[in-house]
Amino acid sequence: MSARISDRTAPPEIVPAGHGGAAARIATGLRDAILGGEYAPGDRVRQEELADRHGASRLPVREALRMLAAEGLITVVANTGAWVTALEPAECDELYRIRERLEPLLLAMNVPLLSAADVEELETLAEAMEEAGDTEEFLALDRRFHFASYRAAPTITLGETVGQLWNRTQHYRRAFTRVFRSEGDRSAHYDHRLIVAAIRRGDAEEAERVLADHIRRTRLALAQHPEIFAR
Repeated sequence: MSARISDRTAPPEIVPAGHGGAAARIATGLRDAILGGEYAPGDRVRQEELADRHGASRLPVREALRMLAAEGLITVVANTGAWVTALEPAECDELYRIRERLEPLLLAMNVPLLSAADVEELETLAEAMEEAGDTEEFLALDRRFHFASYRAAPTITLGETVGQLWNRTQHYRRAFTRVFRSEGDRSAHYDHRLIVAAIRRGDAEEAERVLADHIRRTRLALAQHPEIFAR
């Protein structure tokens, strides 16, 4: 079965079918909290607190943690506990290298299918990002922008994989965004404009190239800021 990627915090396909509603609800809430910055990498996730917060027993909480562990957001240590997954610099570098290859491919698959209305939405989001008042607003708009450019083409696994890669690197993208905003770096905005222009022309090859460079620039910048990985 093919599926289209959405601009939600996680593509719906990431939550495996057959799990109870309580476990899926807890997983969604915890995923949103992690991606929203309520938890930092390395923070402990206590089952009893989650159970109390959601009015649930330990069983769906444990199942929710297993679901998020499968996505790479949680690290569960048997008989010890669960923590928000923290990436080492080499791990983050590898994930970004994967994104450099996969996301341009996904974008190229979408370019011929994006409508004029889709392009106008992307342009509006690109403009809004340039005026974003803070990091969290920028991150939300940035996610909407990229996922809107990926949602037209049905995929079997590529869209889901890209969604998981975004989620696993969310904390480090937030840290990078704070750096580039503080330094007045506007290269990300220029990239967004170039991507929109390429899509408008139907030039999938150019859109791929700009996006690959866009992701690569973040990877290289993160490598220059090892303090981002300190815990």
